[in-house]
Amino acid sequence: MKENLQRFFNTIKNWWKKGILQQASRITYDVVWNIVLFVMIIGVIGGIFVGGIGLGYFASLVHDEPLRSEASMAEDIYNYSETSSIYFANDVYLGDIRSDLYREEVKLDNISPTLVNAVIATEDEYFHEHEGVVPKAILRATAQEFLNSSVQTGGSTLTQQLIKNQILTDEVSFDRKAKEILLAMRLENYFTKDEIIEAYLNIIPYGRNSSGRNIAGIQTASKGIFGVDASELTLPQAAYLAGLPQGPSSYTPFTAEGERKSEEDLQPGINRMKTVLNRMHDMEYITDEELEEAANYDIAGDFIDAVPSSTDQYPYVTYEVEKRAKEIIRGLLMEEDGVTEEDLAEDDDLRKEYAERTEKEMRDGGYQIHTTINKEMYDAMEEAAQNYSDYGYAQTYTATNSDGEEYEVTQPIQAGAIMVENNTGKILSFVGGRGFDEDHQVNFATDTKRSPGSTIKPLLDYAPAMEEGVLQPATPIADYPQSYPDGGPPIRNYGGGNYGIVSARTALANSYNIPAVDTYLKIIDKDPAAKYLEKMGVTSLTESDHTIPSLSIGAMDYGMSVEENVNAFSTFGNNGKFADAYMIDKITNAEGDVLYEHETEPVEVFSPQTTYLTVDMMRDVIDNGTARYLNSQLQNTNVDWAGKTGTSQDYHDAWFVATNPNVTFGTWIGYEKPAPIDHPYHLTYSQRNMKLWTELINASAKVDPVLVTPEKRFERPDGIVERSYCAVSGKLPSDLCKEVGLVKTDLFDSRYVPTEKDNSLTKGSRLVPKSSDDGNSMSKGNGIMFNPDWLREEGYDNMSDFSMLYPRTETDKWLKIGIPASMSSSSSNDEDD
Repeated sequence: MKENLQRFFNTIKNWWKKGILQQASRITYDVVWNIVLFVMIIGVIGGIFVGGIGLGYFASLVHDEPLRSEASMAEDIYNYSETSSIYFANDVYLGDIRSDLYREEVKLDNISPTLVNAVIATEDEYFHEHEGVVPKAILRATAQEFLNSSVQTGGSTLTQQLIKNQILTDEVSFDRKAKEILLAMRLENYFTKDEIIEAYLNIIPYGRNSSGRNIAGIQTASKGIFGVDASELTLPQAAYLAGLPQGPSSYTPFTAEGERKSEEDLQPGINRMKTVLNRMHDMEYITDEELEEAANYDIAGDFIDAVPSSTDQYPYVTYEVEKRAKEIIRGLLMEEDGVTEEDLAEDDDLRKEYAERTEKEMRDGGYQIHTTINKEMYDAMEEAAQNYSDYGYAQTYTATNSDGEEYEVTQPIQAGAIMVENNTGKILSFVGGRGFDEDHQVNFATDTKRSPGSTIKPLLDYAPAMEEGVLQPATPIADYPQSYPDGGPPIRNYGGGNYGIVSARTALANSYNIPAVDTYLKIIDKDPAAKYLEKMGVTSLTESDHTIPSLSIGAMDYGMSVEENVNAFSTFGNNGKFADAYMIDKITNAEGDVLYEHETEPVEVFSPQTTYLTVDMMRDVIDNGTARYLNSQLQNTNVDWAGKTGTSQDYHDAWFVATNPNVTFGTWIGYEKPAPIDHPYHLTYSQRNMKLWTELINASAKVDPVLVTPEKRFERPDGIVERSYCAVSGKLPSDLCKEVGLVKTDLFDSRYVPTEKDNSLTKGSRLVPKSSDDGNSMSKGNGIMFNPDWLREEGYDNMSDFSMLYPRTETDKWLKIGIPASMSSSSSNDEDD
């Protein structure tokens, strides 16, 4: 063995000396190096080739993506919808406008740092290091996609998710992914990390809130799930919310109805919370102790109870505010674009476009809509209206469906009420009905139009006639059988019968129809409907309404809403100036800039003198007229109320509207499908409405007695004087008028005080009825009687029965006045005086 080894080493030695070994090593090295070099070159060339292909493919995917500027990207990133909100008066939050998705923007400074850490740990652990994308994550996700791996880990950073949500779509494709990567890197050049995380937290969906509504944004989620602001979140709450975006519908704790899920259905969300906590622990955001405490925390105990939405809690207010806000926002959009109402009227497509834009803008524009509605007063009225027990009975009628099948419908008596502040026009509160039906949305205070009945008399008849100098409160008007001009039907009083010569004051207090029509006919040629009624906000008049005499007692083609009626009456409470009623005080955008603010612009309708005289006449309605029942129900009877009752044809509607120096309030009751409401009951239909009025006022006065029931009274203006007059003619008293005892005193506008002496009485051969109700029982003789010339002057000479001039009151005085024997046709039962 030793010899063999020796020979081997000698051979190697000889090869080395001859250079054979070196030559072989050199050849081997050269071959190996050349092979390695060849492989490296091929690898580089292949890499360049593959990279070129990849870059080319990437370029082909994004070739149509525009080069976005910083401003353009900022506009897209911050272009997320924000829910508009409604506020009661004095910035009291009411709720949100109805929307498919609810979101409230919040700044990063007002978000809990714990929540931010939880999101980063869960969604993007390299958020603070990467520049928009994490290459290895993209490669991993791409490989999993090509290999169709059962495990998909995802490769999107928060920046990419923000791009996907705000600029791109949810489409699953390499095209979209390539654009996402490109835009994410570009976004990182423009935005700071704080700006990116803030935008992300404001756009991401979080399932449902405790009202069952879809929500997005961390502030909305914090308040809608835990009832706290995003700045106040605890560690378990932050971890729970951070886990929601991965599966909002699965992990959200509430159902579509706003009910809390069962324990079993809550478990996936709780498990997800624990996963988030573990990731926070791995990234050393929390300690071992914090992890253990938070993981064992009963998070379900923090979920708030179901909260009714504003639509559920305040449906009448919500829908009414939405309707009015929509009109304002549409106007703002049109003004911005230079579009007019005439343009919309001529172009259906344009009108539809603005309707759609307005709808979206209102629901998703983040507006703050501030109303005039006093929350406490509204709540008090709603409670009083719901608890009111004397509306009357429901009515059942037979209806027919589209198939011709008959079925029975039972309808309750409905109600509408509204209160307006006189000098501003603010709608302070209202009652929209006796239960809102979302499938049949009717607001009986603002939507429905019904005949105003006799409430129109001070508005259209007496106040305009006084303003025109035709009439004063003391003016005598004969209530006797008459028909409308041009052969129209007889004019009838609701109480039946006739009331003889009465003053305008008495006629209004007792709501006699014939004197009202007579008064209106004296001014109808001046179109008081346009000159006064429309000037006071009544918009529902038709062309024919302006010409028919029956408008004087409330006969209209469409009628008036409660709002229109109360709105008009508030003119009397504002010294004759009309301040149009409004419910939207102002609208601001998400940044707090005021886009709209209501400005009250009073319009003078009546002089202070006419206004005061009308108010004084309406005081009599309450003191001794058709509304005298009112004082028995009011808790404070010292308030200076002036008002008017109203009943429509066939007793379909009952009204009462009254004003005091601060506010005007009116109520209406009736069936939605018109039908008589005067059924047998322990209260008349009018008393039932007045009692409702008083209970609503009593409830409102408890909230704000200074406003609703002021101690001050209407101030008598200059130019109002007190004068004596003869009740027969309205002129200055004569000796004969004094002799029969018919001299009275009343208030006058100093411009229209009587200047002529009474000429209605004379002495001569006469017939005297034994009672004012029996014109056929007469006694004949000489004495004081109606002056025949005066009768002809007043147009009474064609009367078939002059005894109808005698009023039902003060008969002992009026029966001292005889009928001229020469003009009487009633002589069969004549007797000597």
